[in-house]
Amino acid sequence: MNAAYLLTEIRRNFRAPRFLIFVIAFPVLMFLLQAEVFVKADAPDHAAFAAVVMINMMTFGTFAAANTSGARLALERALGWQRQLRLTPLTGTGYLAGKGISGMLVGLPALILVPVLAVVAEGVHLDAAGWVRIFAGIFLGTIPLVLLGLLIGQFGTPDSMQPINMLVTLGMGFLGGLWIPIETMPTWMHDVAQIMPTYWVLQLARPAVTTDMVVSLPSAVAVLAGWTVVLGALVIRRYRKDSARV
Repeated sequence: MNAAYLLTEIRRNFRAPRFLIFVIAFPVLMFLLQAEVFVKADAPDHAAFAAVVMINMMTFGTFAAANTSGARLALERALGWQRQLRLTPLTGTGYLAGKGISGMLVGLPALILVPVLAVVAEGVHLDAAGWVRIFAGIFLGTIPLVLLGLLIGQFGTPDSMQPINMLVTLGMGFLGGLWIPIETMPTWMHDVAQIMPTYWVLQLARPAVTTDMVVSLPSAVAVLAGWTVVLGALVIRRYRKDSARV
């Protein structure tokens, strides 16, 4: 993978106003809103509930960031940029890896800003092991979400990607437990949530702040690994199919 190409991808994302709003500002504002709406500030369990909402919004921010790589990929396909890159020393593996890694790295602002606000404004306090589990779990759990974004980008067009990304991000976020805390979901909705990869990303981090509605770490890792293998195979297959047309 070319380091210069990866750095270029990251810079392009941070220069986009829509990225700054949807990936950084939106999770931060929604965290502050939900932390105050669902539980009163003077409630005994306010900090504990704010910690759950914190994890939800950190995951949403990384999910939204993951989809930005897919949007870029769709634009490059339409402009013929992908075909030009195939004529350079940059390999297909390096191209896809650059997209994937940049999709993970640009989610770091949400992973940092939301917990900082949780500590400063909502009184969330965890030990070092808890913070490590949350940060590492959400960051690494984003891998299948990035692959999903890349897969969508290989089928979408520049005009269709924005509504598709909005539908996927908000739809999977809502059904996967990012917008409605899992604890408050009706039974049928909780069953549906378990189909979504976002639900299992949450399960990597939730045990650090609660014992309610959690699953074992091996179970969450196994499910996300399955999503990663399947989506990764589909991304590679689609890219090779596109390459064969050149």
